[in-house]
Amino acid sequence: MGRGLADLILPPVAHDSREATAAAGLSPDAWSRVIFLEAPVCDGCGAAFEFDGGEFASERCAACLAQPYAFARARAACVYDEASRGLILKYKHGDQQQFSALFARWISRAACDLIAEADAVVPVPLHRMRLLSRRFNQAAEIARPLARTAGLDYLADALVRTERTATQGGKSARGRRLNVKSAFAVTEAGARRIKGRRILLIDDVLTTGATGEACAKTLLAAGARAVDLAVIARVRTARILPT
Repeated sequence: MGRGLADLILPPVAHDSREATAAAGLSPDAWSRVIFLEAPVCDGCGAAFEFDGGEFASERCAACLAQPYAFARARAACVYDEASRGLILKYKHGDQQQFSALFARWISRAACDLIAEADAVVPVPLHRMRLLSRRFNQAAEIARPLARTAGLDYLADALVRTERTATQGGKSARGRRLNVKSAFAVTEAGARRIKGRRILLIDDVLTTGATGEACAKTLLAAGARAVDLAVIARVRTARILPT
């Protein structure tokens, strides 16, 4: 009742504009331009298949069959393009934390099958110096409400970033892998909480998968039974068939 009364006095405003909406979220124009990823998608990297291949079609794209990621499965809520990029950058670099609950709902829908099998949720961590400059960890602010809604353990500090790596932007796929190869570690307390459990790793964008893979390898080495990855968005060309 209190929320309803407040909405009458001060109607909710869209996250991307000053336009009043029925509920806090995106304006109709912004919503219509986001390309949400619907089934069928590749089970390994979350890429959209152009058509449903039927009962006997492979669940994975050719690149994932040829060279699987360290994480078992991946899901993305939408395509990372001009429409979604602006929203994600406002959230990530513009200190607009109101997007966190919205993005958590998007991921909950896209990764519902992964969530159903997960034991705990872990955000991709930021190095402490980057956390100081950015003021919040965008992956953590999504992972927390997602875990709460799903009734899963939220392991905020199980995985830490021990190296202050350079930004991944502008690097090749190989450069990205090398940049984060040894950047992560599992804490002693975290190791006890992840051992034997299926972990759902949360990040913002899947570009080449290098960060997700480095985190997954670290979690698996520390005793996790399996690691799945869920992100807000993925680039269309995240996976290229190895030559």
